[in-house]
Amino acid sequence: MKRRDALASLAVLSVGAVLGAVFGPPLRGTSPGSAAGLLGHRGGKAAVADVVLRTHENRSVRFYDDLLKGRTVILGFMYSRSSQLCPLQTANLRRVQKLLGNRVGRDLFFYSLTLRPEEDTPDALKHYAHEHNVGPGWLFLTGASEDIELLRRWLGFYDPDPAIDADSSRHIGMILLGNEALQHWTYCPALSEPEEIVNQLNWNVPGRPSRPVSRVLV
Repeated sequence: MKRRDALASLAVLSVGAVLGAVFGPPLRGTSPGSAAGLLGHRGGKAAVADVVLRTHENRSVRFYDDLLKGRTVILGFMYSRSSQLCPLQTANLRRVQKLLGNRVGRDLFFYSLTLRPEEDTPDALKHYAHEHNVGPGWLFLTGASEDIELLRRWLGFYDPDPAIDADSSRHIGMILLGNEALQHWTYCPALSEPEEIVNQLNWNVPGRPSRPVSRVLV
């Protein structure tokens, strides 16, 4: 699939994600249904979504306390048996990871949550991560189906139409960028140019230079 064809497929993505897809200043506030609002309630909603997950390294983690709290993150949804958009999305985020270098795993973190936990065991996700040569600081996550569903809705990756929402392929292709400590959040297409994703991410990292990242080959 060519990049322009893959980008065109974003038109079928979930309404909850598409609402925040345009690049711009990080989202702030508490609008219902948005990540900016839901992630802002540390004592309420955050506690509800602090579910136990398992990494592709077969470690047990809590989503909020271990992965999100106080961190700058890039996160999105995927499934390992996708033959089209998920591999393209992962490959593009791998380019982002290369641009960021050793910052990943130190002052920012990548998380990819499966939409099909019944298929994506830790071993399956480990194979997927190895296949795509992902570096340190990037976790692939699975868990109980009901917990994955809770996170998907809590993070805004859903469509209000139940028929559309039931199709898991509608919830990939977007990523959520943000800083939990500062409560800065925004969505963007996962197939955006890697340099654009890095520039967007830098708005959320305290003390990072605002100078745009130049296009480079990675």
